[in-house]
Amino acid sequence: MTEMKFTQAVNQALRDAMTEDASVMLLGEDIAAAGGSFKATRDLLGEFGAARVRDTPISEASLASLAVGAAMTGTKPVVEIMFMDFITLSMDALVNQAAKARFMFGGRTSVPMVLRTPHGGGLSAGPQHSQCLEAWLAHIPGLKVVCPATPNDAYGLLRSAINDPDPVVFIEHKAMYGRKGQVDTAQAIPLGKANVLRQGSDVTIVTYGSTVHTCLQAAAKLAEEGVDAEIIDLRTLQPWDTETVLASLRRTHRVVIVHEAVQSFGVGAEIAAHIADEGFDELDGPVVRVGAPFMPVPFARSLEAQYMVNVDRVCAAVKKVMA
Repeated sequence: MTEMKFTQAVNQALRDAMTEDASVMLLGEDIAAAGGSFKATRDLLGEFGAARVRDTPISEASLASLAVGAAMTGTKPVVEIMFMDFITLSMDALVNQAAKARFMFGGRTSVPMVLRTPHGGGLSAGPQHSQCLEAWLAHIPGLKVVCPATPNDAYGLLRSAINDPDPVVFIEHKAMYGRKGQVDTAQAIPLGKANVLRQGSDVTIVTYGSTVHTCLQAAAKLAEEGVDAEIIDLRTLQPWDTETVLASLRRTHRVVIVHEAVQSFGVGAEIAAHIADEGFDELDGPVVRVGAPFMPVPFARSLEAQYMVNVDRVCAAVKKVMA
């Protein structure tokens, strides 16, 4: 185990994958000499050369299309989209080509590409650089969607994403790039498996990404008031670990779902609906969601602070289901 920042864990996962497999290559805007906007690809150009670490023009549509073609002809491209907001420009290649290739070609080909992109607010970056759009992508059959919350998960899940034979969207919260943690580089973490970070008996809190840490803080505060919360970090949003969530529900009989993304039509809505279908008889209270309001992310720091999910909102949701 080695202590790393989140961004260093991403960098190390890319380095190790490229060392082990010569077909892995990196594509993106300013990822080569500049090392990426958040320095996740720092020094990789010098280690692996310009043939495998390639700067591209400022055209996300072309970049994603290039990656799809490269993946279908023998390489494993890892694409960086500078901000998740810009993924809108790459949706045709990602949704209509990458996600559907295995199905449309009868399983004779696949698209083993990873699209890395940072999402999230908290940095006063404004409405076009702060969105969480993962629910869009989780809605598309053929795409896997991953959102790690710790440096260790960033490393282990990225290694699995690169090794996956199908397209994976790998989402990193830009405000967590400086977060430190112990990283085990000896093994990958399988996609589709949640992590129970805190065991509890009174309520299950299901979350992912940056709000994992918000929920852990809320659980500590709730514990002082005699409420024992179980925290589940989904890690992978598509496919998500239904068994771990339902097993926790059978123990606690109450669920709160928390994410930074807009609450309406979000990941939390799908989880709540699945619980209604498969776990309704276990519920002793309503399933409550905590997410962003239905509006663009504010630029002003004071307004953004009110927009973001915080400890008090999570605690209030828990108290609602406990009432």
